[in-house]
Amino acid sequence: MRFSRRQWLTSVAGGAAGLAMSRTLRASSTSRPAGLKIGACDWSIRMDPTVFALAREIGLDGIQVNMGTTHNNMWLRQPEVRQQYLDASRAAEVKICSLALGELNTVPLMSEPLAALWTADSIDVAVALGVKNILLAFFDKGELREENAADMRRVIDVLKELAPRAEKAGVVLGIESYLSVQGHLQILDAVASPAVQVYYDFYNSHVTKGYDFREELKALGGERICEVHFKEGPHMLGQSGKPDWSEVAASLRDIGYDGWVVLETAAPSGDVVADMRQNMRYVRELFH
Repeated sequence: MRFSRRQWLTSVAGGAAGLAMSRTLRASSTSRPAGLKIGACDWSIRMDPTVFALAREIGLDGIQVNMGTTHNNMWLRQPEVRQQYLDASRAAEVKICSLALGELNTVPLMSEPLAALWTADSIDVAVALGVKNILLAFFDKGELREENAADMRRVIDVLKELAPRAEKAGVVLGIESYLSVQGHLQILDAVASPAVQVYYDFYNSHVTKGYDFREELKALGGERICEVHFKEGPHMLGQSGKPDWSEVAASLRDIGYDGWVVLETAAPSGDVVADMRQNMRYVRELFH
């Protein structure tokens, strides 16, 4: 699927009348602590360039964009598609906070040469979009398991090959997986590059797998976590009590983390804008 310039401009224009009002709402009800930057995944809102206008309405600082799918041939590799995203980002005054390769969940990096090609291409895409962090997903068909030594070795080999290129570009490849901190450190230590880090998801690690995020963050340190996801499964943030978000905020402060907090949250009410806005306010209050 490709959006023509006219199509996305028309869509953005449809919400333009609300932008002035959203600026007022943002100033009056979403004040944030200095330095805190809150973004959201485009797959939690809308996966096309019009997501930036919605992000502005919500009051978000940034959007994490998915690079694409097999069906659109990883469309952010196309200069004209990237330009549509950049233009929409500037028009809405909402940053692109990071890039994600979600398709690695179905085309595994440890077994598919095409996935390695996409990961190599993502470095150039990130540079063109002006972002530093790239999320590499390892779930579903692409799940990485510590006990599978062959898969761990293959991933290490790919990342070793790509790390110098990422370093030169000033880009970080962030591993998001169900691995424990020991598994993550096994990869990071083997690759031995600041361009390969962990993309930490507290719900995946603590709730789904039962890891102690306090100990994991201490072991990784702020220099090995490139970015973080906040979510609470099907719930609004703070609704289920898992994880304890006040402890999450304290742990991030303890390691000196000052990067983006990216919401990968659900919309249980069915109103994505309202639910995302509520989750965003919850996070701002956590760090106030």
